[in-house]
Amino acid sequence: MLKKVSGKLLLFIVFISVALIALLGYIELFYRVQKSSNTPRKFGATYMTMNNPYFSILNGGINEVVEANGDFLITRDPAQDQEKQNSQIYEMIEEGVAAIFLNPVDWKKVEPALIACKEAGIPVFNVDTMVYDKEYVVSIIASDNYNAGVQCALDMMSKLDSAEIVILDQPIINSITQRVQGFLDTIKGNDNYKVVVQKAAGGELEIAMEVMDDIIESGVSFNVVLGGNDPTALGALAALASHHMTGDILIYGIDGSPDGKMMIKEGYLEGTSAQYPHQMGKIAAEVAYAYLNGEEIETNIVVPVTLITKENLDEFSIDGWQ
Repeated sequence: MLKKVSGKLLLFIVFISVALIALLGYIELFYRVQKSSNTPRKFGATYMTMNNPYFSILNGGINEVVEANGDFLITRDPAQDQEKQNSQIYEMIEEGVAAIFLNPVDWKKVEPALIACKEAGIPVFNVDTMVYDKEYVVSIIASDNYNAGVQCALDMMSKLDSAEIVILDQPIINSITQRVQGFLDTIKGNDNYKVVVQKAAGGELEIAMEVMDDIIESGVSFNVVLGGNDPTALGALAALASHHMTGDILIYGIDGSPDGKMMIKEGYLEGTSAQYPHQMGKIAAEVAYAYLNGEEIETNIVVPVTLITKENLDEFSIDGWQ
């Protein structure tokens, strides 16, 4: 009888021991998962240049969402150097970022870095300016750049019966190319509107100023300037001012920057097709989190633009971005 009871007791002890070991295993696994889920994730962002305040605002929109999720954002400035930007992306891959927000310097030459991201399983969210090989990015979040050019052209045509136009573009930046195309398509077929010069101006104020200065000194006649973005338009304005030519020439930019709006107020800039960089940044970050959470997302998100002129300037804050 004693042996029988002892056997049962031993069996009970073994059962309790196994149950306790299993419970401890589950507790350890739970805390591991909790610790893993509470570890801040790292995100990467690289833009063609941080010399343009537009990208600081865009980055701020992304960072706002990232920080609200308890994570953090690494931001890099390649200073218009695609090789440097590719290197930055390789470094982000090594650092194990959860995702990368990319605004390419050169929409084609960024491809090797995009391939590396795909091989590493790191999703890329393409902001503001499209890459050439869209298959390597999860989603594109950009302004309606084509319509921005259309808006500038329509406003010009409503104010001038004819025009000789200088276009300052930047072929390696797809967003600027789309803006210029929208402008050109709108004036196409109307011989009263002629493009007399079209030159690359880097998308930056200092470069645009030099290019515009060369155009002025060449002696070509013109009465309209389209800048691919606000810094380009402001660079053209600076060159025109140095030659005492501001007044009879309509200058258009695209961005809706505080400086652009101030120049409209002062009567130096005719208009700027406004983008919404902070909103774009927030949308991009929200899309990234949705994707990482396994949700379905849109692969092409277009953010509307609004033409700002002296007629509607009072509807916008001059000191800040939209």
